[in-house]
Amino acid sequence: MPLTVHYKKLDPRAQAPAYATAGAAAADLCALLDEPLTVAPLQRVLVPTGLAIELPHAECVALVYARSGLSIKHGLCMANGVGVIDSDYRGELRVPMVNLSDTAYTIQPGERVAQLCIAPVWQAAFVQAEALSDTDRGAGGFGSTGKV
Repeated sequence: MPLTVHYKKLDPRAQAPAYATAGAAAADLCALLDEPLTVAPLQRVLVPTGLAIELPHAECVALVYARSGLSIKHGLCMANGVGVIDSDYRGELRVPMVNLSDTAYTIQPGERVAQLCIAPVWQAAFVQAEALSDTDRGAGGFGSTGKV
């Protein structure tokens, strides 16, 4: 049974989030632009979608991810890695993007620019401790497991 997430079009031209296939984990978000937007190499832009959402409760989060095709083919990625949309946010979903390629890329009006994934979330009770339990890894950080 799907989770109900209400959305509001802030502009009549906005496109509803849509899953590309029956097995898709995330719904596509489309750019709401008056005209094509060219993103120069290393330039950051904030792409509007014209949509706002209402998550059903605080145990949900909406996560905005880059589209793999745009990132691998054109270097267009999320400027912040992953966008976190909190359950109490009601503003426009806007996609911070960066062009990591050495070539300009032009985003077309209505182009699919990101993916929206709804996931469960738990708020933690952070408790200070004098010591933490031991593990085989311990405090070993980046590359400490010997696996690449």
